[in-house]
Amino acid sequence: MISKWNYLPLTPEEQKTAEQLAALYPNCPSIARLLVLRGLKTADDVQAFFSPSLSQMPDPFLMKDMDRAVARLNRALGAKERIMVYGDYDVDGTTAVALVYRYLQNFYSNMIYYIPTRDDEGYGISMQSIDYAASQGVSLIIVLDCGIKAIDEIAAARERGIDFIVCDHHVPDDELPPAAAILNPKQVDDHYPYKGLSGCGVGYKFMQAFARSNGFTNLYELECMLDLVAVSIAADIVPLTGENRVMAFYGLRRLNNNPNVGLKSIIKQCGLTGKDLGIGDIIFKIGPRINASGRMESGQESVELLVTRNPVEAAEISKRIDQYNKNRKELDRQITIEANQIIEQHAQSLEGKKPIVIYDRSWHKGIIGIVASRLAELYFRPSVVLTYSNGLATGSSRSVKGFDIYSAVKSCRDLLENFGGHTNAVGLSLREENIPEFRRRLTEYVERHIDDEQVTPAIDIDCEIGFGDINREFLRRLRYFNPFGPENPKPVFLTRGVVDAGTSKLVGRTLEHVKLEIVDGKSNRIINGIAFGMAHCFEHIKQGKPFDICYTIEESRRRGSSSIQLMVKGIAIHND
Repeated sequence: MISKWNYLPLTPEEQKTAEQLAALYPNCPSIARLLVLRGLKTADDVQAFFSPSLSQMPDPFLMKDMDRAVARLNRALGAKERIMVYGDYDVDGTTAVALVYRYLQNFYSNMIYYIPTRDDEGYGISMQSIDYAASQGVSLIIVLDCGIKAIDEIAAARERGIDFIVCDHHVPDDELPPAAAILNPKQVDDHYPYKGLSGCGVGYKFMQAFARSNGFTNLYELECMLDLVAVSIAADIVPLTGENRVMAFYGLRRLNNNPNVGLKSIIKQCGLTGKDLGIGDIIFKIGPRINASGRMESGQESVELLVTRNPVEAAEISKRIDQYNKNRKELDRQITIEANQIIEQHAQSLEGKKPIVIYDRSWHKGIIGIVASRLAELYFRPSVVLTYSNGLATGSSRSVKGFDIYSAVKSCRDLLENFGGHTNAVGLSLREENIPEFRRRLTEYVERHIDDEQVTPAIDIDCEIGFGDINREFLRRLRYFNPFGPENPKPVFLTRGVVDAGTSKLVGRTLEHVKLEIVDGKSNRIINGIAFGMAHCFEHIKQGKPFDICYTIEESRRRGSSSIQLMVKGIAIHND
């Protein structure tokens, strides 16, 4: 149970700003506090936040090498060169490949696409893929969501007459590959104003620049593909701020009204048809199914789904992918149980601020990233999960809020064969004999750099309200904060002194959850809620004693109706 709740007062300057913004929402004063906590200061800031516009997106030619990338692509099209569109096997990579391939198909046909296999080729650009490209007469490869560290592979391809345009968003090293152009806003000398793009987002900016360079004023075909960008943004857990928020906003609109044929089929397979889809539906339903193909079989199949215009073909692929996802969930469950058993047997490994580093040769390579995420969330520790693949210990790491796991892994780079990723997630490989030293040095780095707060389970509360504040106008204003995600999370609310309305009950297979029907002392309004894993509070609740809750507000909206439920994140019992 999370016992620490963080609820900080606004600074005097923030309070002054909140009072000014509150004049815009006289019936919902708490909205002003939420806006201030997101760094908004003026009515114009609020207008831009609440009403995202595609015109807010920066000029794509502000990105370093964009002019070179566009020139190389235009030259390839003019000379009728064979082009390969290449991407990673995860959701971000496959959506990126689908977007670039489909858009260029409107103007050009001499193209193929390629997704490496996770087991045989691994992450990034493989020599096998370069051999295949050469055999197909490819002279230009557009690589998406990987490639920023493929120095040797791209150099080898150049010797065979193959150029690369690298579109990546992972953290680059000091040395860059010898590509014809590198599009990555995280390059130290890149002055593009938004650094948080997904790999698919970088691909979108490339196509935006390509269209502009050729004088295409009607970008409808490209904007129709923002549903793919929204899926990549949600699934890759990139910040939902700035340009990402604009693209996700319009991508969700497309996803709800007229999605890509393949996405429409997946939505139906998920049982989400007719539901007002949000970022959570992508994270927990749509994304895992697209990912399952690359985890269990081949990401190539996900691209086939996303580029097809045939609903019958899309339905067939969706069914196969749904089965992959079922198989993935069973493996995920088994490996997570085994990982927890290892951790419990070595409880001292979590003493102080130590990270989790575990290894098992038998674990499925496609699942370990999910397991690492689960362990980081469960134990509040940076977590590395490794398995054996192609002669190396290969794995994934996930971090806790605010800790840079990329820098931690990079500090051990002399022990690694390969690594790459973001501040929150890193993929890596090393020799088995180096695992003990890697564990020791990573632990030393983490203990030296991580804060106590980062390994302490806590809930950050945005605003204190009463149930009477949750009215129609409040809910309408709250919807404008969507889409939610990293750096724009769902607001967490605090209500004090609630009591059972008399009908709360235990639910779940082992009665581990509490289905709440509660009332606060001010409005006498009854609201439903669900408190997962909090059955230990049930006896107090049923005695009619008051307690405090912190929660997010979940609004389920199907066409024609809506309902709300409180997702309770914490319960504080009154001891008096």
